[in-house]
Amino acid sequence: MDERNPSASSDLLSKLEVIEAQPLATRAAAYESIHDALAQTLESGPTGTP
Repeated sequence: MDERNPSASSDLLSKLEVIEAQPLATRAAAYESIHDALAQTLESGPTGTP
């Protein structure tokens, strides 16, 4: 989670709760989407000051 941005952490947790409420067959695509978004964020490099 991102301690520097509590809103981002809260948004991620909300998305995960929605995914967990879906039928098993739909979860994989939803988790893949979250994975792709997080990977893209990581690959873009640092955006703030340490």
